[in-house]
Amino acid sequence: MQLNSFMMDIIASELEDAVGRENCSTREIDKLTHSVDYFWLSRMWADRGERMPEADIIVAPKDAKETSAVLKIANYYKIPVTTWGGGGGTQGGAIPVVGGILLDTKRMNKIYDVNTRGMYIECGTGAIYKHIEWAANEKGYATMHYPSSLTCSTVGGFLAHRGIGVSSTKYGKIDDMTLQMEVVLPNGDIIETSPAPKHAAGPDLNQIFIGSEGTLGVMTKAQMRIYEQPEERRFRGFLFHNMTDAFNAGRELLQKFKPSVMRLYDEAETSTLIKKIVGVEKKGAFMNVAYEGPAALVEVEHKILMDIFNKYGAEDLGSEYGEKWWDEKITFFYPGNMMDLPQCFGTMDTIAPYDKIEKIYWEMKKAIETNFPQARFIAHFSHWYEWGCMIYDRFIVDGDKVPKDPHEALRLHQAIWNCGVRTALANGGVVNDHHGVGIKLGRLMKEQYGPAMQVFEGIKKQLDPNGIMNPFKLGL
Repeated sequence: MQLNSFMMDIIASELEDAVGRENCSTREIDKLTHSVDYFWLSRMWADRGERMPEADIIVAPKDAKETSAVLKIANYYKIPVTTWGGGGGTQGGAIPVVGGILLDTKRMNKIYDVNTRGMYIECGTGAIYKHIEWAANEKGYATMHYPSSLTCSTVGGFLAHRGIGVSSTKYGKIDDMTLQMEVVLPNGDIIETSPAPKHAAGPDLNQIFIGSEGTLGVMTKAQMRIYEQPEERRFRGFLFHNMTDAFNAGRELLQKFKPSVMRLYDEAETSTLIKKIVGVEKKGAFMNVAYEGPAALVEVEHKILMDIFNKYGAEDLGSEYGEKWWDEKITFFYPGNMMDLPQCFGTMDTIAPYDKIEKIYWEMKKAIETNFPQARFIAHFSHWYEWGCMIYDRFIVDGDKVPKDPHEALRLHQAIWNCGVRTALANGGVVNDHHGVGIKLGRLMKEQYGPAMQVFEGIKKQLDPNGIMNPFKLGL
């Protein structure tokens, strides 16, 4: 509906009644700061003096009950609702592109329980993930979820786009770490998913809402797994002289045991980021491996690792480079090391089985650098499984080659993304692995799923018949 001044005041008064007047805002500064996340287009648009779409009102409920009240009001008036966590997303998933209500979750930051018998932390989804890691550490445990945005993103943000951390090869993605959730549906009903994530009582409800990017409801509470701190954690750096040997070594290793970290950098990233931050001066593809657990088991894994990597001609660089990488694992994303404005850039994070992954890498590199000679393509392979791995594939266009006009800069950005992702799809990859879809990639969801997209659309229509939840995200 069109919110005129009178109706805006009526609706605002109802929202203030639901969450408290002090937890509602229509201030310009608040609307402005909740209109730009880490999505390149939103930052570029603002940098060029343009205004991004803004919410009409920002509300901050403290729990599921207050969230329910907000959604009931929104559903009655058919007002769009966009959920905002830490604002660190790269896909524009938290941007209120059609105005309406922006639901800021950060008041839902309570840690309810650190349960060392059940091996989980129960917390509000507005909690910054580093805070629940600290809570686990105080009890001698860890969450083992260490993404680059650990210190600035919320539990709900990671759940919304099915996030992943550097230790995923052993411990899994955020969905593997989630036991149970509390969710508020678009009509205001409060539900809980099943008390155990593995069962035969129908589909796992966790997996319907994790990765749904706020299009099906609002996740308000979650039980996240915790783990004992490893008795020993070892690191080893290697240099491969070609990518094929590296993939073969990684695939064979994953059939024997799961290291916590495996990161393979192509020659372009090895000669730039790895040289700068870790200090590797040699030509080739650098891989860091970390393996951890009981000391006796780590010793066995070390022997298996060395035997396999020697078989594929990897040069052993010892533990120093691996330890340096671990110490600097977030430094890679700090200013001065990470791409930033005025550059145009993006990370496509494509995942595929081993029989397709190397071809996808080379085809994407060729497609982007051929069709967009002003761009360069670099990548590392950061999350590995028994069946395949993920490319952290990036394009970079230096600032002097980016159009000054924001509309033309947008067109260039979209064209490069279309080229890269469509090349990945054509060769057996997927639209995205863990950064999510948001508004950036929604148009490509139907190209990946075809007729299967009606499954997502059917769930959306059933749960959100008025279409109020995060419109135009996830291709819905």
